[in-house]
Amino acid sequence: MNSETSSPMETVYPAMRECAAEAARITGAVPADRHAAPTPSAEWDVRALVNHLVLYTSHGLEHRAHRTEMPETLTARDFTTDPDWPERYRAALDRAVAAWADPAVWEGRIGEGEGAMPAASVATLMTLEMALHGWELARATDQEFRLSEETAALVLDVVEEYAEMYRQYAGFAAPIPTPTTSPTFTRALAASGRDPHWTP
Repeated sequence: MNSETSSPMETVYPAMRECAAEAARITGAVPADRHAAPTPSAEWDVRALVNHLVLYTSHGLEHRAHRTEMPETLTARDFTTDPDWPERYRAALDRAVAAWADPAVWEGRIGEGEGAMPAASVATLMTLEMALHGWELARATDQEFRLSEETAALVLDVVEEYAEMYRQYAGFAAPIPTPTTSPTFTRALAASGRDPHWTP
């Protein structure tokens, strides 16, 4: 797809749907006894990573589409205490992705004051969150996070575009040297400071 002639919705929305489906698949196979296991994010165990993933890539994504604030009851919640949390996450993801199916949602800005961003940029960065944190959860639970080449290429482009911004807030570490012949998603992970070969 030619990004020069396509709208952000046309290029990013398919990737959002793909990453959401893959994140839902990965969470559905997280063993209940692995919540205390380590993840590629040294400061998070599986439970903390799941809570971050569920909060921001489903509830946060939906609230951003509707331009509403997330209630504190969500931000303080441990989603893993619900036995059926993977099913609830899948349903929340479905609602969030459906909210972004409206082309009008991609117009304008989200947020207030200096923190406001173009809606398309918010959607792009949330899709990145799904991909990177979904991969982290997959690695932590002995699974493989799979993306199409087109979506992997988009993720790599976004990582490279926003890398310095993320590093300012410690969201990314220093890039890890990786051969240019490596798979596209592998290069995206390395560019974000994540070790593509990390194991528990």
